[in-house]
Amino acid sequence: MNDFAKIMDEKCMNFAIRVVNLCRFLNEEKREFRMSDQLFRSGTSIGANFAEAQCGISRNDFIAKIYISQKECNESLYWLRLLYKTGYLNKNQFDSIFNDCEELKKLLISITKTAKNNS
Repeated sequence: MNDFAKIMDEKCMNFAIRVVNLCRFLNEEKREFRMSDQLFRSGTSIGANFAEAQCGISRNDFIAKIYISQKECNESLYWLRLLYKTGYLNKNQFDSIFNDCEELKKLLISITKTAKNNS
């Protein structure tokens, strides 16, 4: 794994940890289970698919897994917006994790474009 992949893996892991902690907060403090479950699935899947891409059997397999990570990132952004708009997250909570997710999305888009251009 190259240096950029290690940094990206760490960013994905840190985001997944934030999602796990947020979902715990939503379950225990806010008694919200449905949206938090959806966010848990999509938010932790970003890094899982990125990790799987590192062992892709071909460039196309790598690109497909990174694209899945990107889609999971988009879904996470949706659930975060919905949690904010329904009052489960305050502005500070929302801004912090939403910005982290947006950063991951931009990085994943860049990785996908670079991989496609290099094929």
